[in-house]
Amino acid sequence: MTPAVVAARRAGIVHEVHEYAHDPAASSYGLEAAEAMGVDAERVFKTLVASVEGRGLAVAVVPVSSTLDLKALAAALGGKKAAMADAADAERATGYVVGGISPLGQKRRLPTVVDASASSFETVFVSAGRRGLEIELAPADLVELTSAVVAPLAR
Repeated sequence: MTPAVVAARRAGIVHEVHEYAHDPAASSYGLEAAEAMGVDAERVFKTLVASVEGRGLAVAVVPVSSTLDLKALAAALGGKKAAMADAADAERATGYVVGGISPLGQKRRLPTVVDASASSFETVFVSAGRRGLEIELAPADLVELTSAVVAPLAR
């Protein structure tokens, strides 16, 4: 059981954990997850860590079928610009490895922004804290558990 699953259980939210066989040769962890679970890539969200000027590290949760608009992330958090964080910094701050970083149960809660497209689905999928493990939950619960801001981030 990962800290992400523990966080969802402690919060008492309705969720489902999905496990699949992770292929170490996969080039995109998120697209691999969508394909393995037979779910539209628009419903599977990746967790990206960025450095926002004036704010430090922050988390962006965007569909795996999209790319992150770093300017939109910075604006959502009141910064001027943002850049992707170094993988080692992201792992240290969250307690997860790249490809398995979850927005839930992070070692240090970082400011989080969830892409607005999440609210168009009844449930979405995010990493449950390791490669090959996803958690399905309502977008509102994701936002509440992460104290996230909702803004358009995907392009």
